[in-house]
Parts: sequence; C-alpha cells; structure tokens
Amino acid sequence: MQNDAAILLIDEEQRARAESAAWSRFAGADDGTEMCAGWLALLAGRIDRARAALLLIGETEQGPFTVAGAWPDAQRDLQYLGAVAQRALTERRGIVASPDGGEAAPDGAAHVAYPLEVSGVLHGAVVFDVAGGVGGDLQAALRQIHWASAWMVDYFRQQALARAEEELARVALLNELMATALQQRQLQPSAIAVANDLASRLACDRVAIGFEKHDRIDVLAMSHTATFDVRSDLARAIGEAMDEVLDLGVPVAIPKAPDDELGAIAHEQAAITLGAQVMLSVPLIDGAQTIGVITLERKTLVPFTPAEHRLAAALGVMLGPAWALQRQNERSWLHRTRDRLHDGMQMVFGPRHPGVKLIVASLCALVVGLGLWQSDHRVSAPTVVEGATQLASVAPFDGFIAEALVRAGDTVRKGQLMARLEDRDLLLERASRIAELGQAQRKFQVAQAQRDRGSMGVLSAQAGQAQAQLALVDEKIGRARLLAPFDGVVVSGDLSQIIGTPVQLGQTLFEVVPTKGYRVVMKVDDRDIAWVEVGQPGELVLSSLPDRALPFTVSSVTSVASQEDGRNVFRVEASVQGTPAQLRPGMEGIGKAVVGERSLLWIWTHGFVDWLRLALWSWIP
Repeated sequence: MQNDAAILLIDEEQRARAESAAWSRFAGADDGTEMCAGWLALLAGRIDRARAALLLIGETEQGPFTVAGAWPDAQRDLQYLGAVAQRALTERRGIVASPDGGEAAPDGAAHVAYPLEVSGVLHGAVVFDVAGGVGGDLQAALRQIHWASAWMVDYFRQQALARAEEELARVALLNELMATALQQRQLQPSAIAVANDLASRLACDRVAIGFEKHDRIDVLAMSHTATFDVRSDLARAIGEAMDEVLDLGVPVAIPKAPDDELGAIAHEQAAITLGAQVMLSVPLIDGAQTIGVITLERKTLVPFTPAEHRLAAALGVMLGPAWALQRQNERSWLHRTRDRLHDGMQMVFGPRHPGVKLIVASLCALVVGLGLWQSDHRVSAPTVVEGATQLASVAPFDGFIAEALVRAGDTVRKGQLMARLEDRDLLLERASRIAELGQAQRKFQVAQAQRDRGSMGVLSAQAGQAQAQLALVDEKIGRARLLAPFDGVVVSGDLSQIIGTPVQLGQTLFEVVPTKGYRVVMKVDDRDIAWVEVGQPGELVLSSLPDRALPFTVSSVTSVASQEDGRNVFRVEASVQGTPAQLRPGMEGIGKAVVGERSLLWIWTHGFVDWLRLALWSWIP
C-alpha cells in the first residue's frame, strides 16, 4: 500500500510539473504554433486516459486543414485520427467513436473529436485518442474539450481582429494618399505630392512616377526633387525599368520572389545604375489599360513586405482613374471644341452641304408650327381603381391559420366566415383558467371559513384576475372566426396556400371592398400637381380595357406628398362616370386630366425647361 501511494504521489508530481510547463508554454507563446501546442498539452492533461491528441486549423472554412499541434510528440504519426476529425469537420458536432468507427463503449478505447467554430464559421477541430479503462467518462472528455475551446475561439477572434485592423490601416493609408493626390488640380504637382508622401510612409529612398506616352514611359515626378532632366541617366534608367512594367502589365520587384517566373532584367540593370538594393514597380491602371508606373527604391537590403506589395498595387488601381482624368482635363479641349463649332457653322451657312441646310430649315419650320398649334394640356399619371370604402380583416392575436374559405376575387356576404384561426391552444388555456378560477374560489372559501381576512382579500383578487383572464381567452376564441364585415369583394388575401403558418397580431389577412361604388386614384408627380384642380375632366384607360376610355372628374386633391419609386407624388381622387360592369378594384392604368390649352411645343418641352430653370437657379450664387 505504501508503494502504491508513493507511485501515485510521483504521478501527481509529474502531472503537476507537466501542467506547469504547459501553462508556461501557453502563456509565454511567441507565435500561434507555440500557443496551439501549449493549449493542446494543457487540455490533454485534463482528459483521463488521453494517449494522443491532434489540433487541425484551416485558413478558410472549406480548408485545407493543417496540423497546428500534436501531443505528446509533434513527430508522431497521428493519421489514424483523420477519419474522426473529418467527421467532426463535416458534421460540425462533437464525435465520440470507437477506433474502428463504430459506437464507443463507456469503458473502451475511443476517438473524441470536436469542431472549433466562431460565430458559425468553422476554423478547425481537435481530436483525442482515449485509452480504454474503468472509471473514464467519454462525455466528460467531450465537455472538457468544449469548455477549453473557448481559448481557441478567443485566439481566432484576436486573429480576425488583427486582420481587420491591418486592413483598416491599409485602407486609411490609401485614403490619405488619395486625398494627397486630389489636393492638386494639375497632374505633375499631384504626382510629386504622392511621391513625397509615399517615400516617407514606406521608408523609401526614392519614389518615381511616370506616365505612358507613345508606348513608353516618361518619368514625370520624383520624390524630394522639384525638377530634373528627363534626358539624364537617372531618368533614363528609371524609365527603362518602368517600360518593363508597361510591357508585362504586372508589378515587378527585386529581389524576385522564389515563385516569380517573370524576368526583371531592366529592373536589375536599373538597380545597378541607381545603387538600389530593393525595387518595386506597380502599374497605374485605368480600366484595363496601363497608363503609368510607380517605382519605389530602397538602398538598404530591406525587402518590401507582402502587405506593402498589396498596398502599392492597390494604390496603382486607385490613382489610375484619377490621374487619367487629370491628364484628359489638361489636354487642349478648347481648340477641339472651337474647331467643331466652326465646322458646324460652315455646314449650315457655307456654300456646301445642301442636305444639312434642308434638314435645318425643316426643323426650324417644324418648331414654328408646333409653337403655333394649340392643343389640350393633359397631366398624365399612373392610376389605380379602388373601392369607395375598404376594410381590412386582421389577425386578432398571434396564432396559426386553421382554415381559409375565401381568397382574393371571391364575393362574400355580411357575416360570412372567411377564415378561422387555430383555437386548440386557446381551449386548453381556457380549461387552465377555469381550473385556476376554481382553485382560487376554493381557497377563498377555506379562508372565509377560517375568518382570515388578509388571505380573503388576496384570494379574492386572484379569483378576479383568473376571471378576467378567462374572459380574455373567451374573447380570443370568439375572434378566431374571421367574418365578412359587409357584402363585397375580397381584393387581397389568399390563405389557402399557407394553412398552418403563424400570423401575428394586427397582420392584414383580407381586404374587402363593397360591390358597388368605385373611385380612381391618380398618383400625380409633384412637378405637375400645380396644374390639377377639383372639377377638371379627364379620361382613364385601364390595362385590362385598353380599347375603352373611361371619363372621370377630379373630386379631391391631397396637399401632402408621399414617396413612391424614388419620386414625390400627390394623391388625386376622381369619380368615374358610367361605371362599366367589368370594372374591378385593383385595376391599373393611365389617367389624363385636362388642365388647359397650350401649344404643342410648350407641352412637349415645358418639363425640360422647368428642370433647366431649377438647375440654373441652384447653380447661380
């Protein structure tokens, strides 16, 4: 017995030292690999009979998943745990299985796997090989893994936060460089400002910017240099390196990356001439065309990081369109515009081009004729037919649809059952309320017999509350039957396809309009509402009756606008004269109200003229 106690004491000391070492490794980890190994060792120490463990982490939710940690030996072959790990990753749940893939016995060997997820995104899985024996609890092992996974979830969230912060910093830097470029209206000052700012932010000895001209790059700006000779060896060497990027259409860097198969001969020669150890050139892209190149140099052997590569490439994509627009604006457009106007005047008033002269004369005659021809000025607007009155049948409480007897288009009579909501739960609740009321009344009688006035008051209030709740349930049961409010037509609502689905209190189930009495509603744009007045005549053509124009008279003009399809419209109501039998609520068409007489030229152009007046008014200081 003493020997057994000594052995247990030694085992406990060894486990304590192993756990202390694992904690030190986990808490003082310098990178993710060390942290994962320490976490896995800590977790293995808390799982009884654990023989081996494997931690898999993937860069994306679809994988591939690689080994981020192994216990007890990182060199040990743990491929036999791959099957249960794949199950945990695929099914996204904890797996407890026997080594042969079947169901694990409580005291037998098992493979325990658990997926690692953050906000529904799969990041990996942890797998344990648990030996058989008495006293083990596989579900307890699964719970231990679940609790310990909070450390890895926090680690994944920290990584995501770090990536987000890095991306935000990159976007902020790009925005600042873009703002620097846009502060200057001319191309060369803008390029110089960006070159100076970029050289300072990326610790470059020189930043040069050039633009394409006649299929070659001309250097336009250099950092910390106000002027330079474009024929100098310096400008020539940089321009030749930029030509290489123009030909390839992709960024070029030296030293080259191991997987870079493209040549950088011009850059290597330029680096020798310029005395640069590191160079990076990225194209300026406008659409699908390379319009220029940005070249960065460092005289010290400090290569550009992948993040700096991405930043420079993104800068080329962002600055390309802005600088292309500046180049276009600096071209001599005034001379081109003047030449085009002169050519047009020569065609109209010169000795040649009789066809052009005939077309211009015909257009002038047409404009004069349209200006003299008077016609009705009509305001056109989308129009819909509505019932004179319209009532909505809504859900009286949260419940489920049990039966639907009518749908849109059906004719109903007053008091007719249109639909019924499920009332089984209400009937059960009613029985419960009756029981509560009876219980409260019996307790009240007992308290009354004992002359306990305090209890009588409380129990009387409880009985009243139960009675009120019972009355409320009875009221809901009565409202479960939806009845037609009057004789009419159901214009909206079809519950026959959604039997058994839930509805919410106040949700509109049916809309009913009377069978007689219609009105039309025009949705007039706010630009035309000033012309519309009560009493004006008009005509309505419906989509379903395109061969018949229905006369109407404007009866009401609302003074409040509403937003519809991105424009302000006013509701104008009108009464239809001679209602046809085919008219139904909900029909749509185009209505035109006659608001006066104007010339055809004014009718067709007043919208544009009004817009132009408003635009000029907004531009004039």
